[in-house]
Amino acid sequence: MPPVEMPMLAGFGRISNDCDAPVTITGVRSTRFGDASLHETRIVDGVSRMRAVPALELEAGGEAVLAPGGLHLMLMQPVGALAPGATVEVEFLLEGGGVLRGSFEVRGPGG
Repeated sequence: MPPVEMPMLAGFGRISNDCDAPVTITGVRSTRFGDASLHETRIVDGVSRMRAVPALELEAGGEAVLAPGGLHLMLMQPVGALAPGATVEVEFLLEGGGVLRGSFEVRGPGG
């Protein structure tokens, strides 16, 4: 499969808080994208609308699922093409200055 070359991509997966205290994600960054952020899709008056999520709270032992049609990462301005099967590293910025590192596998459209 050829590299994925799109101006905007979405990130899906699961974020788990294995800590004994709640954490709040206040931002996202990746060296592979000029801009990365948390977004949420909701149906409002029968129309699908997307909005930025400025903060995501995860209770101790809790998790958030990033999935199509709901909470997801918006990954814009990719730095080069991304080949399916490649790994993209991301950093979730935490309230108070911490960083949670994660990674995603690149998949083609519909994959």
